[in-house]
Amino acid sequence: MTQTKQSESGTQLYNRIPVLRAERNLSRQDLARALDVSYQTIGYLERGEYNPSLDLAFRMSEFFGVPVEAIFSRTPFRPMSAELY
Repeated sequence: MTQTKQSESGTQLYNRIPVLRAERNLSRQDLARALDVSYQTIGYLERGEYNPSLDLAFRMSEFFGVPVEAIFSRTPFRPMSAELY
């Protein structure tokens, strides 16, 4: 579970990008290359310092093969273990 800080827009956005990267053994650089963004952008997203554009959110969804809602949420994610067990 990854919680993010409040972004400049004032909307707190939670994400699972680090979990999805770890499951696939991807570095920030690997993901950035695949999405055609800078690795700093991935870091900003993971820390909640930047909210993704709709286009970027959909590209991430397609890359990971999961719905956008599995990556980003306005409410905290439940721990993965709570969902699996």
